[in-house]
Amino acid sequence: MLINEFIANRLSQDVLNISPLQGGDINDTFLIQTTDCQYVLKRNKKTSFPQMFEKEAEGLNKLSRNGVITPQVIDVFEHDENQFLILAHIQSEEPQYNFWKNFGYALGNLHLNSQEYFGLEYPNYIGSLEQLNDKKNSWGTFFIENRIQPLVHKAFDRQLLDRKHLVWFDGFFTAFPNLVPKEKPALIHGDLWSGNLMCGMRQTPVFIDPAIYYGHREMDIAMTKMFGGFDRIFLDYYNEILPMETGWEKRMSIHNLYPNLVHLILFGKSYLRGIEGVINEFA
Repeated sequence: MLINEFIANRLSQDVLNISPLQGGDINDTFLIQTTDCQYVLKRNKKTSFPQMFEKEAEGLNKLSRNGVITPQVIDVFEHDENQFLILAHIQSEEPQYNFWKNFGYALGNLHLNSQEYFGLEYPNYIGSLEQLNDKKNSWGTFFIENRIQPLVHKAFDRQLLDRKHLVWFDGFFTAFPNLVPKEKPALIHGDLWSGNLMCGMRQTPVFIDPAIYYGHREMDIAMTKMFGGFDRIFLDYYNEILPMETGWEKRMSIHNLYPNLVHLILFGKSYLRGIEGVINEFA
C-alpha cells in the first residue's frame, strides 16, 4: 500500500499531500495535508527506539492534562519495521512580549503539579537516549542515580570520560545534596530548550518533544539557559506563580550537567570542558 493511502486509512480522511519537514536528528518528519486540515507525521525504526512515540504521546497528554498546551496526539502505531506518531499541526507565529508572559505563567502553573516522589511510572527518552525514572524519595538520590551516574558510565564506556573524571564525579556526588535547596517534586517538561517550545496563534506557548518526569523545577529553568532563545522576561511572570529560590542562577550549571552529558554522548567531546568545569567547581 502506498504511504498516502496507508495514512489516509489511519486518519479516515483523504490525503492530498505528504511532504518532508526539516529538522530532527532521530525521526523522519512530514507534513500531511488532508481535505480537512494539516497534521505532522513522525517516523523512525521501532527496533532502534522501542516505544519512543508511545512515551512521547504519554508525555504530551500528561502535560496537556496538567495545564499547558501541546499538539493533540492523533495516532500512535507501528507498521512493518517502523513506528509512527501523528500530531495535530501547530500554526505558528513570531513570539512577542505576550508570548513570554504567557509562557512564564504556563511554566509556573505546570511546576505546581506535584506528587510524593521524584520520577515517573515508566522510563522514557531524552533525545535518542533512554531516560531512567525509577522513583526516589529525594532529589539528590534521583539526580545522582537516575540522571548523572548512568550517563557517566555510558560516557566512560565510550572513552568520552576517563578515570580521573570518575574520581571528580564521586566528589561531586558527595557535595550535591548540600548544593540544591529541597523542594517538592514538580512535573517538568524535561527537555525545555528553545527548539521544544513553539509560539502558536494568539501568542500561545506550545510545548513539544517532552521528556517528562517529576523532578526539581530548576531543571527546566536551567535548560532555558543552555542554548539561549528565551526572553528573560518570562521569569518575571514565572516568579508571580512560583518564586525561584535564592541563588538559583548559580545552580543552573549544576542542573545542566545532565543535558551536557547527554550531548557529550550524542555529539562528542566539545561538551567535555564545560562538564569538567562544573564538577571541579562544586566537588
